[in-house]
Amino acid sequence: MAVKKAQMMPTFSYEGVDRKGAKLKGELPARNMALAKVTLRKQGITIKTIREKRKNILEGLMKKKVSTLDITIFTRQLATMMKAGVPLVQSFEIVAEGLENPSMREVVLGIKGEVEGGNTFAGALRKYPQYFDNLFCSLVESGEQSGALETMLDRVAIYKEKSELLKQKIKKAMKYPAAVIVVALVVTIILMVKVVPVFQNVFSSFGADLPAFTKMVVNMSEWMQKYWFILIIVIGVIIACFLEAKKRSKKFRDFLDKAALKAPIFGDLVYKAIIARYSRTLATTFAAGVPLIDALESTAGATNNCVYEEAVLKIRDDVATGQQLQFAMRVTNKFPSMAVQMVAIGEESGALDSMLDKVATHFENEVDNAVDGLTSMMEPLIMAVLGVLVGGLVIAMYLPIFQMGSVV
Repeated sequence: MAVKKAQMMPTFSYEGVDRKGAKLKGELPARNMALAKVTLRKQGITIKTIREKRKNILEGLMKKKVSTLDITIFTRQLATMMKAGVPLVQSFEIVAEGLENPSMREVVLGIKGEVEGGNTFAGALRKYPQYFDNLFCSLVESGEQSGALETMLDRVAIYKEKSELLKQKIKKAMKYPAAVIVVALVVTIILMVKVVPVFQNVFSSFGADLPAFTKMVVNMSEWMQKYWFILIIVIGVIIACFLEAKKRSKKFRDFLDKAALKAPIFGDLVYKAIIARYSRTLATTFAAGVPLIDALESTAGATNNCVYEEAVLKIRDDVATGQQLQFAMRVTNKFPSMAVQMVAIGEESGALDSMLDKVATHFENEVDNAVDGLTSMMEPLIMAVLGVLVGGLVIAMYLPIFQMGSVV
């Protein structure tokens, strides 16, 4: 229900004058007309006209989505405003004005309206669960209760920035080979549909048998010319089935998570990224004053991998029975000895959050190095694949010409 409310919140267009008599007009998201009027009066605006803005269906379809990067920028800007001593509601206004994404601006103004209406900041964030997860809301709530919201927002901002940077590094490693493979397939299809038929017409005038490899390529070209639409439909159906299975089937998602860890090239990168996420999330939540058991529960979901989610939940259960975190981590056999030893030092010295932060930084650097190494390694591999695809087609087309040359 909370998601529906957040998405269906109406926007009101208003015109009025401020305390100095200056004319104003703008838009304000609010639950209803009465709450919109109350919010404007609190801001010292005398309302002349106010009406609900009608939603344009085309505008809704073309509206830019709120990304995790938008949330990260919002968190950092809000933390900076509050550290500078700007009041929370005014901080929302300043941040909203500087946002380029209209959808994110609408979310920020909606949160502002909730806070002005008497809701807590954490409660306002929970109205938008599709953008602010339970971990984010819990950390903000902890900051509000302890009276150190600006410090907590700074920690949350650092956490979001590190998480976003890690995500971008992994995407960088995946995007390059994926893009080259797609380009290679498109080039191959164009050659098969447009270039091979030209050679085929030349070969038909030879009156001699073609080499087996050339025949195979020509047959593939003929099939693609006749049934190219079937190929596109099949590819589309496979992609749609994959996305739907990933969305609906937990078993399929678990299979993908396990396969990602065992992948020959990317497995090590995924493993280091998970350890970095685990350490960063646990360091942030524990430093915020969240009890270790609750912190581990939040961290389990943040790993984004079923294998490590189960392992962290097992650690949580072991810690709840009185076991030390280092022993619980060692028993799972899922964490590197360096991380376990650092946690042991942190527990003994009473600086667990600091040690976890160092572990996170170390593995984030490892991910960065792994991405650079992977990119350098993939370049010659991709060139080899392109060479086999395009070079193979060229050889297939020129084999009959070479045979004729040898006969002559």
